[in-house]
Amino acid sequence: MTQTTHDFTAQTAIVTGAGAGIGRATVRMLAKAGARVIATDISEERLAALKAEKLGDVITVAGDISKPDLPAALLKAAAGPVHILVNNAGIMDSFLPAAEVDDATWERVMAVNLTAVMRLNRAVLPGMIAAKSGAIINIGSEAGLRGSCSGAAYAASKHAINGLTKHMAFMYGPAGIRSNVVAPGAVETSIEAPFASEFAATRIGPILQTTLPGVAQPEQLAATICWLASEAASNINGAIIPCDGGWSAL
Repeated sequence: MTQTTHDFTAQTAIVTGAGAGIGRATVRMLAKAGARVIATDISEERLAALKAEKLGDVITVAGDISKPDLPAALLKAAAGPVHILVNNAGIMDSFLPAAEVDDATWERVMAVNLTAVMRLNRAVLPGMIAAKSGAIINIGSEAGLRGSCSGAAYAASKHAINGLTKHMAFMYGPAGIRSNVVAPGAVETSIEAPFASEFAATRIGPILQTTLPGVAQPEQLAATICWLASEAASNINGAIIPCDGGWSAL
């Protein structure tokens, strides 16, 4: 089990996609380090299981991250300043290439992976600006660094996350707010990633089979996220940090 020694006492964090995988591991680490955590997920069942772990000061809010009213509900649950935001929730796109992607898949992926991130960032930024402090960690992907490990919608959404994060780092860094991306490779999570395109399977499949390193554990990603949220990373802003077992070095 990955261990951290950070101290988040008296800090409030929001974590999306908190019911499983990277999000759940991040909630556990933040709570163990003293943070008050607002954990949100689309699955009430997963959140109930998380709450049953009695991790500490963890408040659960069920909801679809793509709905425009969820950020307000999360801020209401926080009932005060938000010091840390982890935009972790995301969905895949069945590896559909540009010539095959349907409107519904494109719009749903963009709504969850990009627009929801923008809205939640927009919601917490005024408070962070007023406090002259804050850490935003957007979860990207190796698909934001290359074009050979996802479909068109997912790749576009994760490339856009990189640009959005760099923009925020530039704009709000002088206000004491750090915005960074963690880019995972394969991780043991609940995200579904079936191939719905035979063409994509022939192009992407062999590359994944020959280059993909071992599957990471969620705790390994959570450790990187918590480090970025901590004072130990006080000089890190606008970075895209692969946490992928060396895959991006290939």
